[in-house]
Amino acid sequence: MGQQYSQPRPGTKLQVIGAGLPRTGTASISRALEILLDGPVYHGGTQAFLGPEIEIKTWIQVLKQWRPGGISIKHSNLDLIKERVDGFVATTDSPGSTLVRELMAIYPDAKVICTVRDVKAWERSMATVSTKSTQWFLRFVLFPLPSLRYFVDYINALRQQWSLKFGETEPVTSSSYSQHITWLKENVPEDRLVFIDVRDGWEPLCKALDLPVPKDVPFPRINDSQAIDSNAD
Repeated sequence: MGQQYSQPRPGTKLQVIGAGLPRTGTASISRALEILLDGPVYHGGTQAFLGPEIEIKTWIQVLKQWRPGGISIKHSNLDLIKERVDGFVATTDSPGSTLVRELMAIYPDAKVICTVRDVKAWERSMATVSTKSTQWFLRFVLFPLPSLRYFVDYINALRQQWSLKFGETEPVTSSSYSQHITWLKENVPEDRLVFIDVRDGWEPLCKALDLPVPKDVPFPRINDSQAIDSNAD
């Protein structure tokens, strides 16, 4: 979760679809959900980059065939998505955060929780991600590494999806963020949608899930950028 590959637990019910975009506290919310729901969380970036190659290859395939609007369901292989996230209590981070329509079709009872952040700070943070992920030499440097050898292909597929969904890729701006929030409000039933700022700690999240606040357990504070950097080391 967030910093290490998580194994699925057969028979586990997916309870939360994480709709927060990257760099909105997805590593922190992942760990918090692991604690509250007592099960493994599918943090997309970590699973794709640190897991077996089938993880990242599957998401490349799913993202390449994604189409906007209602037809996205017809063009996305829901079975492929289900194969990857079954056995987890929650999903977080990309690519799941922009596959909410598909995940809701698979898990109609799951709560949709979107982590939020000051949009200008998010924009600056994503600019840093863009700079690091678009360097021309990455394909050559990462080629010897299992899974990460497909990093550039994954980023290109994600870029294609964001271009179709938000009308922009690099550098992503507050427009993408605002469009994402608007889409969630218009497409997710109000009683299933919750917005969370990880700086607020346990209470809003526990209230959303109707669970007690853990005693003597500090809310996880995992820096998304540090989690990303540690995965790259």
